[in-house]
Amino acid sequence: MENLVLYRKYRPKTFNEVMGQDHVVRTLTNALSLNKVAHAYLFCGPRGTGKTTVARLLAKSVNCENRKGSEPCNKCAACTEINEGRAMDLIEIDAASNRGIDEIRELREGIKFAPAKLKYKVFIIDEVHMLTKEAFNALLKTLEEPPAHAIFILATTETHKVPQTIISRCQRFDFHKLTLNKIVERLKGIASAEGVKIDKGALELIALNADGAARDAESLLGQVMAMEDKNITLVEAQTILGATDIGAVMEVAGFLIKKDAKSALGFINKLVEDGYELGQFAKSLINYLRKMMILASWKQDGEMEKIRQLIAPELTDEQFKIILEQGQKLSSGDFIKLLRLFIRAENETKFSSLPQLPLELAVVEWAGETK
Repeated sequence: MENLVLYRKYRPKTFNEVMGQDHVVRTLTNALSLNKVAHAYLFCGPRGTGKTTVARLLAKSVNCENRKGSEPCNKCAACTEINEGRAMDLIEIDAASNRGIDEIRELREGIKFAPAKLKYKVFIIDEVHMLTKEAFNALLKTLEEPPAHAIFILATTETHKVPQTIISRCQRFDFHKLTLNKIVERLKGIASAEGVKIDKGALELIALNADGAARDAESLLGQVMAMEDKNITLVEAQTILGATDIGAVMEVAGFLIKKDAKSALGFINKLVEDGYELGQFAKSLINYLRKMMILASWKQDGEMEKIRQLIAPELTDEQFKIILEQGQKLSSGDFIKLLRLFIRAENETKFSSLPQLPLELAVVEWAGETK
């Protein structure tokens, strides 16, 4: 158990432990309590938001021998087999690598037989949008006439690529990215369980870098905790992740507002020297400028707290004051130009032999030093 990566070690074992997907959990637990489970589900949403975890929980709950209400007992033979990944009647297919007609034909053959041990045969097809047209047609036939002992859970990050005929035969659930606060709360619990003390700033940095995906956040936390330090600071987290904190982004934003190309270029090269990930820095800068633009256009002061919670809940009072002041110094045209320049630069950093060059060009173009 000790060698498991964090997101597997702390994968929710009950619906109660699932974070940030209350709308999905509530509907599924009600259906389980009333014994009204559908034969086909479609879980849509960004990666790392819990689609496969909830699919496994559903598989466990429908097969649990001592289920009370909607939660699996995690003690009976069925729960134990699923938790340990050795249940023959839980069939997981990764459509990204098994996308052909043969796999679906095999699945259709296998579905005819009753479950070997469990009450239901549960088929989880991950990244279902990757299936070929022929495979989708074969799957459709199965979904049209499913045997009573089979449940299908299809998961996808790209719903628009799933044929409407498939979607219409499933109960659809949309998973959302997690809020920064929810991710911080989850990471705090994991760090505490692992006996590691970690600064709130470091947790927030990890959560920001995870971009709403709990799995990514837990992987990054594992990376930070791998240094075997029982007391992790923000600076250590920045060094390990090659990420910059909000202070650095604010400073560069300040240089851009003053059109101080010399200081901005110096700062970018200092980041390179210190080993920071420039693509990540560009993302953080774009995110910060976007927040600044939205807050600058929000004139009703009475609702400022509401918009703050919506747009920038992670900023401290001091940081929030600075972003508001900075935003007043730029026009809407300035924001459009700046954001377009840095979105282009962020894209180009991925392919540039000198990752800092696209950012430097954006700074120089913005500062009007192109002759």
